[in-house]
Amino acid sequence: MAIAVPIAAPMLVPDPPPFPAWLAARLDALGLDRAVYGAYIEGLLREEESDEERLEALRAVLAACLEEDLLTDVCREVVERWSDSQVVDAKEEKEDEVQAITSMMEKQARIVVKPREVSQEEKQRKAALLAQYANPAPALFRNTNVEDVLNARKLERELLRDEFQKKKEQDKLQREKDKLAKQERKEKEKKRTQKGERKR
Repeated sequence: MAIAVPIAAPMLVPDPPPFPAWLAARLDALGLDRAVYGAYIEGLLREEESDEERLEALRAVLAACLEEDLLTDVCREVVERWSDSQVVDAKEEKEDEVQAITSMMEKQARIVVKPREVSQEEKQRKAALLAQYANPAPALFRNTNVEDVLNARKLERELLRDEFQKKKEQDKLQREKDKLAKQERKEKEKKRTQKGERKR
């Protein structure tokens, strides 16, 4: 008689969360404002060319908010996660591109184009229109789409930078206030302790 041995089903490992969601959770865990720091950090990561430049830029941003011993590990972790997410995104884009090309080829294979017969009158009308509009006045219109997009991005980066600077100053002031309050508590405790010793 054969004994049936259950076979373990393969474990499905869930995909890691997308980078923006992971970064927001990480910033929350560090006690930083994810609305301000998240967008600014993502912008820095996109703009820098190499991981070393990204690490330096992150160090500059987070140095005012994190302890030195934690700073290096957090920066390295953020850059590694971001790099990994870029590899996954590139792979997904390639798969999407292949799927789109395949779909397009299938559609084209199904389409049969019948040549349309054009009358002599339509040919003359077309020739007249082409002659009339073939040489439009040069530079009537200037396409400024790329310039507009670049200016909008630049403005957005400047706004994020300003917002980041304000938040950084607020955080710095708060830390100073906390430090002074802590120092005052220590001094009060010290005075109270000294009074208690004098009474003995």
